Amino acid sequence: MAPVTPTGGPGLQWAVHEVSICAAAVRAAEAKARELGGRRIAVLRLRIGALAGVVPEAMEFAYPVVCRGTLAEGSRLEVEHVPVRCLCESCEAEFEPKAAVYACPTCGRPSEKIVSGRELELAQIELE
Repeated sequence: MAPVTPTGGPGLQWAVHEVSICAAAVRAAEAKARELGGRRIAVLRLRIGALAGVVPEAMEFAYPVVCRGTLAEGSRLEVEHVPVRCLCESCEAEFEPKAAVYACPTCGRPSEKIVSGRELELAQIELE
């Protein structure tokens, strides 16, 4: 059986993983909004790292569906894409790797220290 896609055609595969993450983000935002006395969530901002294992497009597709019946219904989802950044432990240079091998562009040594790119965060909500 072929994978089901949001558009009904080839391309982005539907991912239940992203739907559950999106739903959890909406629940967390809704709880915070209620705590702050908000009547409606206007904007929900997520930070998603390149290594987070999440397909941002699937989150964006799922968002209106998981918002139905919540304080976030009709709100806008904004996604900040966080690139991979490494720190070279030899020369202490911080860099964005350009290939699968995370080699420091300054000294050429491989780096195993990732300083960003794994994020999956509810960064901010705007309330009405």
